[in-house]
Amino acid sequence: MHFLTNLPIADLIASYGYIAIFIIIGLESAGVPLPGETILISSAVYAGSTGNLNIGGIVAAAAAAAILGDNLGYWVGRRWGLPILMKYGYLIALDHGRLKLGQYLFREHGGKIVFFGRFTAMLRAYAAVLAGVNRLDARRFMLFNGLGGIAWASIMGFGSYLCGQQIEHIAGPVGIALLAIVLFGGLALWLFVRKHEARLRQAAEAAIPGPLM
Repeated sequence: MHFLTNLPIADLIASYGYIAIFIIIGLESAGVPLPGETILISSAVYAGSTGNLNIGGIVAAAAAAAILGDNLGYWVGRRWGLPILMKYGYLIALDHGRLKLGQYLFREHGGKIVFFGRFTAMLRAYAAVLAGVNRLDARRFMLFNGLGGIAWASIMGFGSYLCGQQIEHIAGPVGIALLAIVLFGGLALWLFVRKHEARLRQAAEAAIPGPLM
C-alpha cells in the first residue's frame, strides 16, 4: 500500500470510498478526462491491503458508473455532436464525406470500438460520445457498452485486488505494453483508412446514401 500513500487519490478513496469511485468513473465515461482507471486500480489495491473496502462493491460501483456514464456520453454525442461537426467540421478537415465515412466505420465496427475502447486510455473517455456522433444503433451500443463496462471493472478490479501490493511492480511494464498496442493499432487503422479512403467512401455512400441527417 505504500506506493498509494503519497498520492492525493489515496485520501479521496479513504474518505469517500465507493462514492468517489462512482463519480470519477462516471464522469470519465461521459467524456470528462478524469483518472477513472487509476481510481479503480488504486481502490482495489487499497481494499486488498487494508480490508476497508469490499472488492465486490468496488467492482459493482465501477461497472455501474462506466455503463451509466457511457450512456450519458452516447446520448449527448447523438443529440448535439453531429450537427456541430457538420457545421464546423471543415475546420479540422472533417468534410461531409469523411463524416459519412466515420459513421460507416462505426456502423460496421462500432461494437468492437465501444467494447475495447473501455480498456484503452485514449478511447475510454470518448468512445461513447463518438458512438453517439456516428449514430451507432442504440441497442447495439447498450449491449457492447454493458459487456465492456462489466468486463473492464471485473478484470481491472479483481486483477488489481489479487495482485495486491505487487501491482506497483507490474503497472509500469503493463502500461507501456498497452500504450504500444494502442499506438500501433491507431497507426495501422489510420494507414488503412488513408490507403483505402476512396474505396471506403464509395462503400459509405452506398450504405448511407444521401446527406447525413
